[in-house]
Amino acid sequence: MPQTTRHKLPNGLTVILKEVHSAPIISWWVGYKVGSRNEPTGKTGISHWVEHMMFKGTERFPAGALDREIDRAGGTWNAFTFMDYTMYFETLPADKIDIAMEAEADRMANAIFDPDETESERTVIISERQGLENQPTFWLAEEVRGAAFRVHGYHHEIIGDETDLRAMTRDDLYEHYRRHYCPANAVAVAVGAFDSADMLSKIESFYGSIEARGAPELFARQEPSQQGERRVWVERPGKTAFYEICHRIPNAAHEDWVKLKVLDNALSGSGGASDNKTSRLYQALVKTEIAAGVGAMIVPTIDPYLYSIIVTLRDERSPAEAEEVLLREIARLQEHGISGEELSKARKQAQAAFAYSTESVTEQAYWLAQSFVLDKEDWFDGYLDRLTRVSADDVLDVAERYLVPKNRVVGILQPTDPATERE
Repeated sequence: MPQTTRHKLPNGLTVILKEVHSAPIISWWVGYKVGSRNEPTGKTGISHWVEHMMFKGTERFPAGALDREIDRAGGTWNAFTFMDYTMYFETLPADKIDIAMEAEADRMANAIFDPDETESERTVIISERQGLENQPTFWLAEEVRGAAFRVHGYHHEIIGDETDLRAMTRDDLYEHYRRHYCPANAVAVAVGAFDSADMLSKIESFYGSIEARGAPELFARQEPSQQGERRVWVERPGKTAFYEICHRIPNAAHEDWVKLKVLDNALSGSGGASDNKTSRLYQALVKTEIAAGVGAMIVPTIDPYLYSIIVTLRDERSPAEAEEVLLREIARLQEHGISGEELSKARKQAQAAFAYSTESVTEQAYWLAQSFVLDKEDWFDGYLDRLTRVSADDVLDVAERYLVPKNRVVGILQPTDPATERE
């Protein structure tokens, strides 16, 4: 396996390099350790909005210029904001990668934030939020997260609250950018066909002159301990009921996180590369025609987050029915654990899913950037080994400790008749 090397420039920029010579392409990522986790009330959604503004140009690369250059070079580029970070990336033919490196260096220091463009993007982002609101599960997820996190920044959706999106100013956005977009708060990752010494020299030439500022103090508030099960009830026009059950779990750097990942594969099958029709919850809920579908989500995060299971109910079936069956399956797992066959299958599914998600140089670069954000340098490189070491006893142990009522948040979305809804 190609070796990953790590470096730090004098101005504080972390650099991660991995040579992969299977094809003449390179993926270049620049990630910033700031996301919705770091947003106080009044500025929710600001990280995502700043991400949008980074595509509005600099003096060197006016709006639209990079679209044309990268398209002509046969590459792709994009960006996204998560709870813990904001990422920018370009994947290009190896001999064209200087375009990406120069562009991201320029955007790190010289984004313009034109007032007219800021107002135009306000409309775009509010429309994006309103589009999300057309999905009933968005309302359920927002209420569940709001109940689970009363203090911590995971409380709000990445898109932000519409009240804040209407109130924030261009100066708010620019101050957020200037505070967080600096070498000491960033990682630069290259994966692909290059010589590491040459690549490091290029990076130093593009990024070494950017002003050295200390890493910003990130806004983050610790969530108090939960003192018992919490429940939320949502009513929205529609035809389908949903039931969501979440349990608090540790952050991704914690040794129990990967054990919970294997538990999820056995329970829901959601983390597998194939369908989940042999999983416990599919058999208990979908095969019995209580649910039209069941899925789960467990994501790596900096701070403790949630393991979420969501059930899409069939017509005429109630959330109470789904809850009874789901809690029975959790209790059965806690009482009897999983068999050796189930463990082997769950581990193989998780390994296959991870291998599938890291086939390309673009995906490998993303996971390396995320490892930096998680403050665990070997998180990506050691992931498969940690999966292999998970035992049946480990799965039983985390089921008993985390899937408990005190640790639980339950959300129910009950559809209402649109004809009876009043404005």
